[in-house]
Amino acid sequence: MKYIILLGDGMADYPIDDLKGKTPLEYARTPNMDWIAANGTVGLIDTIPEGLTPGSDVANLSVLGYDPVKYHTGRGPLEAASMGVILESSDVAFRCNLVTLSSDNPTIINDFTSGHITSEEARVIIEDMNRKLGSSHVRFYPGVGYRHLMVVKGGSALLSTTPPHDIVGKEIEYYLPKGDGSNAVIDLMNRSREILKDHPVNRKRISDGKNPANSLWLWGQGRAPEMNTLSDRFGLKGGVISAVDLLKGIGHYAGLEALPVEGATGYTDTNYIGKAVKAISYLENNDFIFLHVEAPDEMGHEGNMEGKITAIEDFDEKVVGRVLEAMKKKGDFRIAVLSDHPTPVHVRTHVSDPSPVAVYSSVAGENLMNCALFGEKSAKEGHVMISPGHFFIEYFIHDWRGFIERNVH
Repeated sequence: MKYIILLGDGMADYPIDDLKGKTPLEYARTPNMDWIAANGTVGLIDTIPEGLTPGSDVANLSVLGYDPVKYHTGRGPLEAASMGVILESSDVAFRCNLVTLSSDNPTIINDFTSGHITSEEARVIIEDMNRKLGSSHVRFYPGVGYRHLMVVKGGSALLSTTPPHDIVGKEIEYYLPKGDGSNAVIDLMNRSREILKDHPVNRKRISDGKNPANSLWLWGQGRAPEMNTLSDRFGLKGGVISAVDLLKGIGHYAGLEALPVEGATGYTDTNYIGKAVKAISYLENNDFIFLHVEAPDEMGHEGNMEGKITAIEDFDEKVVGRVLEAMKKKGDFRIAVLSDHPTPVHVRTHVSDPSPVAVYSSVAGENLMNCALFGEKSAKEGHVMISPGHFFIEYFIHDWRGFIERNVH
């Protein structure tokens, strides 16, 4: 049996008047996800435990079978693992965004991605930050695009911080870090603004009509978690495919092999087909693949309805369709398609609502056929709810037949 999870990050949404009351997922042309819905099992998955902030860190821990209440220590340490940064027990890792702040007073966040700055440009900036702001107990590590890492030795994790994608267009004064150690973190952010206001990379970006990376934004802090691997739990050998360090970091702690794909960007220009081809190839000799596509989430944060529809259609055609057709020609398999959390285009950030999930099994008797289309409305009408969401992986790998039998009405 092969196990495949295909996840469109932030794919779920709310009904939109301009789409005649449909969501982007319902409006998009998705024949492959619809096939899985029509021939498999459709329902909802509740990935965000009450009291936790909705985000890809919490949600994807749930999807891979780790209770976020127990295992979520922060986003930073998960990304550190992906980047090969080994954290000592006293280290605190922060997510470090390159953002575009306004020059006005009061200061607002104009762009949490710095115009989707390239990894090459960002590396120059982060390496300069490390030379000028780093010390024996503070170090900066370059990541991908606008997403980077800061590690503080002996730091405090008892801070309240805010993801920058949640406060685009808002005054930063109300969202600066608070709590133990916050003054030192705010000082680093302020000092970064002084260094970056006339940085050569930013001068070039401004001359090209692009948003500058004129500040660091530090958030998502935490210490390294302790997690049992999926191979220990289920005896599987598996891999993770994602352009995002966060997902590769979760995969690291879950014991999954990070599989590189050339041209994987974490945006709408990502190499969808390359991801699918890598997944199909990997499954020839291995048991499990978790394939993550970030593009729908990015479009949700941008409030880009048309872009989100296109990202969903690309995911369906170039990833779901290719993987599904390849697996039909092989042995037994279970395949799941889902969103980790909604990122509604009119909200422009994550919300905690349950997301649609559809699972198809090649084994007779392991499917509960209940709708022709894959979407939020049909998922609700399916009357199947996986809650809490971290139970999903146990059902999917270990007891899917039992789950189906318990939910047949």
